[in-house]
Amino acid sequence: MPSSVIKYFSYDETTETLKIIFVTGMVYLYKNVPGKIYKMLKASGSKGRYFNSNIKDKYKFQKLEEE
Repeated sequence: MPSSVIKYFSYDETTETLKIIFVTGMVYLYKNVPGKIYKMLKASGSKGRYFNSNIKDKYKFQKLEEE
């Protein structure tokens, strides 16, 4: 289901890094995110709500240049 907040996301299992590109163009890398969190985000009906409840402010992140 498309998200009104998240444009795209991907996950690197090796480094447990979740990359999220928001519709605003902002790009963030979230570190040490367990695979099950990524899978739940992927399966979630509301990506933005899941992100706010389970990822935002819970994992260290690095802000990249805008897309």
